[in-house]
Amino acid sequence: MISTSDLREKEIINIIDGRRLGFISDIEVNLEKGRIEALIVPGPGKILGIFGKDNDYVITWREIKKIGVDVILVELKNEIITNEVEEEKN
Repeated sequence: MISTSDLREKEIINIIDGRRLGFISDIEVNLEKGRIEALIVPGPGKILGIFGKDNDYVITWREIKKIGVDVILVELKNEIITNEVEEEKN
């Protein structure tokens, strides 16, 4: 069994492009079912999960492929659309 504090110490890596996404800042839990629904990782540009862009990575349990000793491998096919990208489109 793994605790939420153990999960927070593991780095998240996307297996699609090998990118390091960072560390978990929050965890969404379904209290009725007693299981984790998603992991939240601060998006690009955030410092300590506080300052920066409002776009976080929301990684659902289905997207988690492997929980290792030091890392969590995820498969994120959909990129975050940052405010900069949205502004370029306008």
